[in-house]
Amino acid sequence: MNYLLKTSSDNPDFKSLVAELDAHLTVLNGDKNDFYVTHNKVDAIKHVVVAFHDGVAVGCGGIKAYSEGIMEVKRMYVKPENRGQGIASNILNTLETWAKTLGYHETILETLKIKESVIAMYARNGYSLMPNNYGQYANVDSSVCMNKKL
Repeated sequence: MNYLLKTSSDNPDFKSLVAELDAHLTVLNGDKNDFYVTHNKVDAIKHVVVAFHDGVAVGCGGIKAYSEGIMEVKRMYVKPENRGQGIASNILNTLETWAKTLGYHETILETLKIKESVIAMYARNGYSLMPNNYGQYANVDSSVCMNKKL
């Protein structure tokens, strides 16, 4: 049985998945990882979705308020063996619906430029490229920033 759980960043399955994500990003980011780590603390994320497959947590994502009317998508991750099954899109769609319910009208996000399949997934879900001009990602060459009107 597969399902999505709406929860918070205190959820132990979310914490475990984020630890896997962080290990993966440490390899990808190399010496730039310290910069990203400072901006990926989960304690500020109050709205989290965890995806389960056969009772095992296989993916996650969260949203946090960025500014008035805008939520930032954070900590999106699906275990490598579960990718390509639409799990990330399901998590993302659930987060967007949640953001709308909370009164937000736009979502923004940052991902790594080298993660072409991730960028393509966001584009398939209606996200557009935007200038790297928000928050800590302003003018960061290795980042791609995207947004979507909800």
